[in-house]
Amino acid sequence: MLPSDTEERTIDLHLHSTCSDGLCSPAELVAMARNVGLRAIALCDHDSVAGIDEAVAASEGCGIEVVPGIELSSMWNSFQDIHLLGYGINHHAEQLREELTLFREFRRERNRRILDRINDRLRRDRRGTLDFHEIQENTGDTVGRPHLARALVAKGYARSMEDAFQRYLIPCNIPKRFFPLDQAIRLVHESGGIAVMAHPLLATSDRDHWDRLLNEYTALGLDGIEAYTPSASASDIEFFLQQAKRRGLVVTGGSDFHGLPVETPTPGSGFGSFTVPGSCLDGIKTALGTKQGKAESP
Repeated sequence: MLPSDTEERTIDLHLHSTCSDGLCSPAELVAMARNVGLRAIALCDHDSVAGIDEAVAASEGCGIEVVPGIELSSMWNSFQDIHLLGYGINHHAEQLREELTLFREFRRERNRRILDRINDRLRRDRRGTLDFHEIQENTGDTVGRPHLARALVAKGYARSMEDAFQRYLIPCNIPKRFFPLDQAIRLVHESGGIAVMAHPLLATSDRDHWDRLLNEYTALGLDGIEAYTPSASASDIEFFLQQAKRRGLVVTGGSDFHGLPVETPTPGSGFGSFTVPGSCLDGIKTALGTKQGKAESP
């Protein structure tokens, strides 16, 4: 069951900003979090840490704790798009920065090619084209598909974000690049963080699969699982809580907020219609402290 205590409700450990594919800046997310009564958030942009310093600076003096985070696009065997959250990372770590730079370069080229395909379709429809540099001026670290969708809506070429994806982004898509899961986990660990499986139900809803997969992923070094998500029912949450308890995994939760029109922060429940217990943040801090203690021991 979800907690009823108000203090327990006031965190959200999975938010996205304009530094990946979100539509709000890191500072705007902090302001929104303050306005809806959150006490802690984690900025987990896709394959980017560019917004963390801005979020931390914006949080100073406003009672919001910002946990440095990231969401890495990963793959393992037949699962080609599983997401790994890294919490408590040193976002200035050189190796992490180098790996993300390579990822960013690939993504930039991928999104340029997607835009080329979209523009070809627009030309066939006898419409004006979109300018990549103009779109980039309104983003943070990297142009993402939601930014392309928003530009299509602004030009009147799509009725909504969903319409833009259905009409242009999905047909014009180009496959993403993924970190092998073991490499992603290792990168998070080497950056001083803990590795958590994001929104597991989006990978598969088969519980028998997750019983097996969590054994496999824990052997790779996985530290936790995101049990509290908008897509999870009370039964799903209980299942993942039990799975985590059996394996000594950290439990986290978050809204996966991107700033889309259908996502409206609500006072009392934060960035979504569900709540995340404050114990999740405590669990992260405990795991990080244990990890640091092991690293310092002779």
